[in-house]
Amino acid sequence: MQLSPCPSSPNCVTSVPGNAGKDRVLPPLRFTRDPENAFTGLKWVAENMPGAAFVSREGPLMRFTFTSSLFGFVDDVEFLLIPEEKLIHFRSASRVGYWDLGANRTRMETVSARFQAMMAGHSS
Repeated sequence: MQLSPCPSSPNCVTSVPGNAGKDRVLPPLRFTRDPENAFTGLKWVAENMPGAAFVSREGPLMRFTFTSSLFGFVDDVEFLLIPEEKLIHFRSASRVGYWDLGANRTRMETVSARFQAMMAGHSS
C-alpha cells in the first residue's frame, strides 16, 4: 500500500520524497511507542482539528477529509503507517484549485507538532 502522489500544482504536501517537488516535502511523523497505539493517537489528533472528518482505515492506510470553514473547500489527507520504521507518512492535497495559500502545509505542520507533543507526553 502507498500514498497517492501529489499533483503538479502547489496545493499538496507529502512526506514521501519523489511524490512531489522538494519544496512540498515535509518530514514524516516519527514515534517510539507501539505502532497501533501511535496510529490511534494520530487519529485522535486529526479528528480534533478544525473541519476534520474521518473517512476510512484500511490496514496501515487512514484517510480524512478537511473542509475549510470559509469557502467549504475539501482537502484529502492520507496517513500511511510504516511500523517497522516507526514512521507515519502522509499526503495532504486540495481537491480543487491550483494554489491553497499554504493551507495543506500549515495543517500538516500542526498535525505533526500536536502528534509529537502527544507522543512526548506518554511513555513508550
